[in-house]
Amino acid sequence: MPSPDNKIIFAGPVGAGKTTAIAAISDIEPVRTDAAASDMTLQRKGETTVALDYGLLRLDQDCKVHLYGTPGQERFDFMWEIVSRGGIGLVLLLDNTRPNPVKDLQFFLKAFQPLLRQAPLVIGVSKTDLKREPDVESYALLLARFGMRPPVFEVDCRRREDVKQLVLALLYSLDPGLEA
Repeated sequence: MPSPDNKIIFAGPVGAGKTTAIAAISDIEPVRTDAAASDMTLQRKGETTVALDYGLLRLDQDCKVHLYGTPGQERFDFMWEIVSRGGIGLVLLLDNTRPNPVKDLQFFLKAFQPLLRQAPLVIGVSKTDLKREPDVESYALLLARFGMRPPVFEVDCRRREDVKQLVLALLYSLDPGLEA
């Protein structure tokens, strides 16, 4: 059974949908630390997260999930460890339209290895409507080669139900006896 207060981390590259996903599922107005994008990020979007995003999801009267989104840019990687402290699980979002989303997957698995040693992982692949490959099965096969079998879903980070599916899969990984 989840504790009354749980912390889930959302990570992934710039533009994967972390800020959007948290906004889609949060029961409060999310806290954002966006700044005008510069360098290569500007090619993907106008603003980028520079510290964290925060939202809150109430599962019931006594149980809530704190949602923390990390910056996607590697130059803010010092925030990844800070934000990950106390996390019960990681939602890794991948943008299928990026030049090499498989390389992104490998990079973020390595970067969040300290958290993943003790917490489960769920993967959401965004923008599959714009670029179909690699598909969910390809990601799952790659993860299996690393000895990992996390749930992998196609997601539209704007849709509450898609993000809810990610969070519930993560919570079920922690406690398979949970009721929906």
